[in-house]
Amino acid sequence: MYTTTKLYAVLSLALLTSASPIAHDKRQGNVYPQGPSDAVVLDLPSATAVPAPGASGDLYGTSDLLGYDGNPVKGSAVVQNYRLVPGQLEATDKGLELDFNLVDKPQPIRGTEGMSGGTDPGPDTSRYDRLNSDVFAAPGTDTGGVANAQWPIGLSHNRLGLNGSGWARQQNADVLPAATQLAGVDMRLSPNAYRELHWHQAGEWGFVFNGSLRVALVDEAGQSFIDDINAGDVWYFPPGVPHSIQALDQGSEFLLVFDDVDVTRSFKPMKYIFPGNAAPPDIAEQNTTGPAGPTNQPDTQYTYHWSQQEPLTIPGAGSLKIVDPTTFPASADISAALVTIHPGAMRELHWHPHSDEWNFFLSGTARITVYQAPSSSQTFDYGPGDVGYIPMTSSHYIENTGSEDVVLLEMLKAPQFTDISVAQWLGLTPKQVVKDTLHLPDEVVDNLPKYKPYLISGPTNSTDTNYTKSFGQ
Repeated sequence: MYTTTKLYAVLSLALLTSASPIAHDKRQGNVYPQGPSDAVVLDLPSATAVPAPGASGDLYGTSDLLGYDGNPVKGSAVVQNYRLVPGQLEATDKGLELDFNLVDKPQPIRGTEGMSGGTDPGPDTSRYDRLNSDVFAAPGTDTGGVANAQWPIGLSHNRLGLNGSGWARQQNADVLPAATQLAGVDMRLSPNAYRELHWHQAGEWGFVFNGSLRVALVDEAGQSFIDDINAGDVWYFPPGVPHSIQALDQGSEFLLVFDDVDVTRSFKPMKYIFPGNAAPPDIAEQNTTGPAGPTNQPDTQYTYHWSQQEPLTIPGAGSLKIVDPTTFPASADISAALVTIHPGAMRELHWHPHSDEWNFFLSGTARITVYQAPSSSQTFDYGPGDVGYIPMTSSHYIENTGSEDVVLLEMLKAPQFTDISVAQWLGLTPKQVVKDTLHLPDEVVDNLPKYKPYLISGPTNSTDTNYTKSFGQ
């Protein structure tokens, strides 16, 4: 390769030193002097001088086509016989969820009085519009500029393992520039396959989607750790600590979350993902220890069997459970909540005071409106396999817009999972302050909760926006 590169360099230099200052006439393939005296333009043969055999017509037009045309041929951009979906002609500031699956050709229209948008004659790909209805026909409350907060992991390049052993695709700052604190990888290991011996400059937090894994680690003191984990369990490997991951006999798919957005700096030997021999069913056969023994302190237990924790259930709204260093000390700076939102319900309006929020959607369809001070907001749509990202202190909600449960992971780069509930904040603020500021009637202010709702039940009818009865007061 070095010899070839050197040859190219010599030939290029020879061409440059022999060329005179010229420019290229695209229509005729001619060259002529032009430009400053030190300009260097190669006098190369026109690539269009000889057409392919059997070709007809011209690549370039003539000068007769320039400027005014006294006999133009007029076309039409009128969209005929289009249909609107329920809620599309409601007031734009209601921001109703629009189900574009009901029509063949969605149109970016909202409202009647002061209608926003207009018809779309194309070209376009309507599948994108159906998946992202709030981007295609934005609610009237969207305003200003908010950085993109959604990335489908399915659009990430898939790195394939050896001999059918699995694959991995990642989200990092290259595809979601707003994500400056956390990044993720969706990885699949076929039965008995390995993610080989490796380490990272970032901390690695893992969540098992399905199947079972055997994970192993050796720390700087020479202490060893090994454990089997199943769907819903998590692990954490600190930066620089070498480890391995092997799928058991039924294989596994899992999520990796890194506390450094440049996951491409991770150590990646050539094997990466490769087939292996079946792990012995009895984990004790692989429980190798040296003079330092196994890890034996709470903060050196690198797995947490989260699948066995019962969640906090909110009647009619859903459930959630949290794992952070409070109960999983090894996970020093990553906290997580597994949230289930029933149809019509929402993760209440809130923000995180100490960390950005990184989301991964496991099931269902949802939307998030991100508000950023002083006056910007934008709504994004999400489905299974999508990543969401909300900057620290940006208020937002997560609304279930479909007919099945939304399940997602909320991830924070923080030693504890915390948030500020807007409803609780207002409920604990003196009533007169709230009334004078927001001009709300007594019946609304009196129903503001003094507890943190987390989840709020709501109507499954997308044209109904009344959530006020959900606090149970």
